[in-house]
Amino acid sequence: MSSVTDIGPRAQGFQTAHARNWRGFGLFLLCCAGALPIFWSGLVHLGEAWSRPEYSHGPVIPVLSFYMFLRELKMVPPATGPVTDRGPGLILAGAALLLAIAGNLVDIPDIVTYALILWIGGLVLTGFGFARGCLFWTSVLHLVFMLPLPNMIYWDVTIALQFVSSEVGVWLLRMAQIPVYLDGNIIDLGVYKLLVAEACSGLRYMFPIMSFTYVFAVLYRGPLWHKIVLLLSAVPLAIGMNSVRIGIIGILVDRYGIAQAEGFLHVFEGWVIFLSCIAILFLMAVGLQRLSGDRRPLGDALELDFTGLNRELARVLNIAPSAALIALTLLTAGVSAAWILAPARAMVVPDRAPFVEFPRETQGWSGTRKALDPATEAALGADDYTTMEFVQAGTGAAAPVDFFAAYYHKETDGGYIHSPAACLPAGGWEVFRIEPVDIALPGTQFGDIRLNRTIIQKGLSKQLVYFWFEGRGRSIANDFEAKIQTVADSLLRGRRDVGIVRLITPIGEAESERAADARLTDFLTAHADHLHQFFPK
Repeated sequence: MSSVTDIGPRAQGFQTAHARNWRGFGLFLLCCAGALPIFWSGLVHLGEAWSRPEYSHGPVIPVLSFYMFLRELKMVPPATGPVTDRGPGLILAGAALLLAIAGNLVDIPDIVTYALILWIGGLVLTGFGFARGCLFWTSVLHLVFMLPLPNMIYWDVTIALQFVSSEVGVWLLRMAQIPVYLDGNIIDLGVYKLLVAEACSGLRYMFPIMSFTYVFAVLYRGPLWHKIVLLLSAVPLAIGMNSVRIGIIGILVDRYGIAQAEGFLHVFEGWVIFLSCIAILFLMAVGLQRLSGDRRPLGDALELDFTGLNRELARVLNIAPSAALIALTLLTAGVSAAWILAPARAMVVPDRAPFVEFPRETQGWSGTRKALDPATEAALGADDYTTMEFVQAGTGAAAPVDFFAAYYHKETDGGYIHSPAACLPAGGWEVFRIEPVDIALPGTQFGDIRLNRTIIQKGLSKQLVYFWFEGRGRSIANDFEAKIQTVADSLLRGRRDVGIVRLITPIGEAESERAADARLTDFLTAHADHLHQFFPK
């Protein structure tokens, strides 16, 4: 967004549209350059995100936003007098810089990237003034589509889309008279099993389609409700087409084997799906036109007039310096300089015992260590973890307790601990009930502990799950609260370490939930005091 100040008569301290005010344009470039240090971590984060398939459309977004800006600029003539309402822009830009500082301090690039868009909005309002600058809201807001989702939201959305795509894909296979069984996000065709993995969730189509639909709705010259329908269609359209892709892959696997399906997948999952979604979107627009009695060709209903853009682009070079732009440049450069010169904050790295030292024999409980497969371990991304199966002396193997714990040295730099509530259904388990409960652990350092109690079921099999987030002397059930506490402790205490503890035990056919609760409570009571060696206060 690089043309953000107005052009007015020279008598008012501005330049005409035909002059070349390199001093003003140079000041604008200096303001942008001054913003680089404070927003650098966010820009690096964007580059890394854009290398992932679901965000590979990212570099196109600023280009489209700039086109939309030039289009809007045609409707905003040069000011004919002094602009006196630049203050809100300075306030917004200042707030964005404070937000960027906070994002850098807690090492969360997502915060920095959102602060960058707010700063751009402040730059626009400073340049044009509040009243005229607000006319550019569509082009500035469009920049949101270039940002990756925060990991907390990303994983929840991904897992939800996996299941929706799996369900619809299996429904299509059954419509094709193909015997199929769905186990979580695994489509079982008998001879072959297809895993609807993260990459198959549909996000790689959803984000570019949402961006395209947004631009399409902005350029569409029709009733407001048409625009709203088109905007709201992006998500179901992406999910539906992704489900069709999964269904077609299943048919190919059933007919020709897995090799042909893999070859087809590489071709079909990209441009074919995206272009099909675009075609459906155009057909929807035509349908909405006909429904409203509009018989114009769709091209006439889209505002695709590229004439005059060169003239508006020339106005970029005609930026007139103003006191507000000078103030914003000095403010931005000053904040960036302060950030560069400020001493690096020392993060506290607490001493802890590695999980390999977790005791295998405690108060009648005997454990056997297990290991995660490489793919699961890579997805977990933990700095240290353990998974063990414990049985209690005298009970045999009929009532084991599966113990899992993971530790992260720092979670705030874009990392996110996957909540079992979201991950367990991937194995085909249905979350039958989940609720936060307080468990009394008398005689331990915990005393009482608040955790999530979950009942999961697959067929006739039922399991009881306890899990909570542990770190820095806190035991927290809610994952969002745990994230907020981590951010606060990172800012105030220099601590970013966090972990998760999960216990699972089967509920026998002739066993009550109360007996399973007693088993997990007994296990926690026996092992609670050991946990602080691995999750330091």
